[in-house]
Amino acid sequence: MITAHDLHKSFRTKAGAVKAVDGVRFEARDGEITGLLGPNGAGKTTTLRMLYTLMKPDAGEVRVDGLDAAREPDAVRRALGVLPDARGVYKRLTARENIAYFGELHGLPRARIAERTAALAAALQMEDILDRQAEGFSQGQRTKTAIARALVHDPKNVILDEPTNGLDVMTTRSMRAFLQHLRAEGRCVIFSSHIMQEVAALCDRIVVIARGRVVASGTPDELRAQTGQSNLEDAFVHAIGSEEGLHA
Repeated sequence: MITAHDLHKSFRTKAGAVKAVDGVRFEARDGEITGLLGPNGAGKTTTLRMLYTLMKPDAGEVRVDGLDAAREPDAVRRALGVLPDARGVYKRLTARENIAYFGELHGLPRARIAERTAALAAALQMEDILDRQAEGFSQGQRTKTAIARALVHDPKNVILDEPTNGLDVMTTRSMRAFLQHLRAEGRCVIFSSHIMQEVAALCDRIVVIARGRVVASGTPDELRAQTGQSNLEDAFVHAIGSEEGLHA
């Protein structure tokens, strides 16, 4: 389980301080997919970076399976598998070597790395690229490799920043099936998106973020009820519109 409690984060620019995240709070449960939904620039990526300890919040608290991310960052990182917004893979290594390298960083024995590589390759439908050098990979192949190496240590909690961004239709369908596979295994899955169809197809719970704030949250049915809208897209637009009105 991952919980965010009253997270705040500001950045200094030439024009002054900019609030990227302004009091975000939500809970992501085991065995569920929680979607962070919002327009570009809403604060989704900054929120995720605080969850996986890449950034320290100015205020607030992150807990992963009860561990305080500020006090026990190393333990939290071990409990997480993360696909960040940057998808960089080592181009001179094969997909298998990329995965093995991360396994070694986590201290896994070779036999366990081989076992996890085989399982992840099957789940991600990437057996055909395992022994190909990553240079020249398509966007989808890079993303699959990055996800596999992020999950090689078999973490219970998974955070994915726009995992289907730039993927073709067939690879997107494969990625959706993989996320459902992670949920079926009982993992806590958080992913961010600005694509309504992705969130509607996958998520048990949705957190709508706009201007760094949570403007609506709940199951798809709860969001429709909260906003008085009959479909999820209209509910999202209504929630975002309400937030825009607050700042008009």
